[in-house]
Amino acid sequence: MHCAHRRHARSSRHAQPNAPLAVCRRCGTRLALAGAAATVLLAAGVPASASAGTPQPAAQAGAGAAGGAASVARAGAPAAADRGIAKRIALPKAGAKPAAKAAAKPKAAPKPVVAKPKPIAWDAPIPGAPMSEAYGVTDSGYAAGYHTGTDFAVDVGTPVDAIGAGTVVSAGWQTSYGNAVVLKLSGGDYALYAHLSAFKVSAGEHVSAGQRIALSGNTGNSTGPHLHFEVRTSNVYGADTNPLAFLRAHGVGDF
Repeated sequence: MHCAHRRHARSSRHAQPNAPLAVCRRCGTRLALAGAAATVLLAAGVPASASAGTPQPAAQAGAGAAGGAASVARAGAPAAADRGIAKRIALPKAGAKPAAKAAAKPKAAPKPVVAKPKPIAWDAPIPGAPMSEAYGVTDSGYAAGYHTGTDFAVDVGTPVDAIGAGTVVSAGWQTSYGNAVVLKLSGGDYALYAHLSAFKVSAGEHVSAGQRIALSGNTGNSTGPHLHFEVRTSNVYGADTNPLAFLRAHGVGDF
């Protein structure tokens, strides 16, 4: 039996007995193939029966053809879908070094917190200076008959500090005291600094404890370079009090 299609008729014209059978994809007719035609069709995946007398259903023939086509596709170039995946996935080249990770920036060390020094409430007139004459020493050479202050033996030009916060009452010449500065302290008492060589403040100026107000000297009624320091309850001669006791009462002992 021959298929009505011409190409199948030509292929089966010279078929030999027991030649392999092929199934027409269009009509399902079994064809007896000869020679080279059988070889070509079978290599292309067209199913053939083992002998001329073995029938093969059309469904199995179609499946065989599809399987042959799939075999040819696997043997050849990759399918279109596989080629698309290959394009999207960039595989590393052989021998390529992996990209180095960017080094993390080191975190900046926190800045140390520097505590601001607390302002002092009271200070010595010349911290650490040695005392050369104490308060209250009897001496007929003084108008009051005794020493009304405390003397500190220091060289000319030594810095002199305010013992506490207050206001400058005067900064100038005061007869036997020579160059002198008088402060009115915040508590109402007065501090006098005498025999100075230079002023660092002027009358009416507000000062704080430890602030430089003058330089020591040897002016006025003085027998040598020193600082004469007094504390008074009022700004008059003779209203003096023990200056070192006053300082100790306010927590100062650096003298």
